[in-house]
Parts: sequence; C-alpha cells; structure tokens
Amino acid sequence: MTPSAEASAQKQKPSFALLIATALGVGYAPKAPGTFGSLVGVITIFLSAVFFLRPAHWTSLFSLHPLQDSALMDQHFLVPGSDIHDAAMWLPLVCAFLLLIFLALAGVWASQKAADYSGLKDPQFVVIDEVAGQHLTLVLPLIPIALPHLASHEDFSIYAIFTALSLVNWKYLLVGFVLFRVFDIWKPYPIKKLENLPGGWGIMADDWLAGVYAAILLRAALHFGLV
Repeated sequence: MTPSAEASAQKQKPSFALLIATALGVGYAPKAPGTFGSLVGVITIFLSAVFFLRPAHWTSLFSLHPLQDSALMDQHFLVPGSDIHDAAMWLPLVCAFLLLIFLALAGVWASQKAADYSGLKDPQFVVIDEVAGQHLTLVLPLIPIALPHLASHEDFSIYAIFTALSLVNWKYLLVGFVLFRVFDIWKPYPIKKLENLPGGWGIMADDWLAGVYAAILLRAALHFGLV
C-alpha cells in the first residue's frame, strides 16, 4: 500500500462509530450538543419505563407520588393472569441495565473512533458520554437499598412499578437532568482528572462520575420526598 493510500484508509469515515458517538446525529446540533445528548439519555430511560407500563396505566405517568401509586397499582393489577405479573416485573431493571452496559461498551469504542477520525482528544460532537452519564444519574438512585424484604414477590412487584413510575415522573426526570448538567459542566474533583485517561475512556469516564455525583443528590431528594 502506498503512503497516500494508507493515509486515505486511516482517514476513512467510521460511519457506524460516529452514529453511536453522536447519538444518531444529535451531537451535530449547532448549539449545546452536550445538553441535547443528556436529553437523549432522559428519553431512552423514559421509553424503557413506558415499555413496561401498559397504555391503560399512562394516566399515572406524571404522578407526583410514584411510590403511593405503585402500591395502588400493585394491589389492583397483581392477580393471576395479569400482564404486570411474573416475568414482566423485570422489564424496567433489565432494560435499564442493558442500556447501561451497551452505553459503556459502545461508548468507549465509538468515542475513541470518533476522536481518532477528527484528530481531537474530546470532540464536541461526541455526546454518547452525556447519554451514558445521564442514564447513570436516573438509574442509580432507584437501586433498592431501602427495601430489606425485596425477596418477597409482593415487595418486588411494588418496587418494579415504583421504578417504572419514577422513570416517567416529570419531577424526577427534570431534577436528574438538571443535576447531571450541573456536575458535567462544573466537573468537581476528580472528574476533571478522568479526562486524562487514554482514548475513549477519558471521554466517557468523566461523565460517568458526574452521573454518580448527580445520582447521590437525586437519591437524597428521593429520600426526603422532594421528587
């Protein structure tokens, strides 16, 4: 291969990687691409919860009291043959954690490809890191550390519905979105240092930690009934 052909091959556009890195093109927004990337994270987690809830339950989607509504829904719908019984209970958790794993693995790979192609360490159009960080912010606070008897079917069913209702609750989503944007822009210690990690890890890791910081405050807001 001649030097010119080799250089051309190295600069070949990684279309699939760019599709992931830009969150299906959202990263090309002329202004505030990171904010739009975070909104993609909110939308994906919202849709994963909507997938769990039947259309008949959508009147409860924007409730201000998801835990109370989850108990009522549990009492009313958990009967033999109900479509919210059995395996469907796992859907909010399965969807959420599958998305987390995909965003982590695909994000590191795609952001590295995008950075190599652009010649920039952290291209502004790469927003898969914001998508992943926002996803962490919204999922981590719902880990059931406050439900000691989750092993019983009754408690787990309430928790599953509470999770789904929380992920479509506008106050929860809004507070989580704002908190993540604050930490992603502010970058308190040691978030900034994580940007020095090599390749895609440096692009993704700082947003992961921003998501963890935001999740801690969102969990506190849940604990004190603020969302």
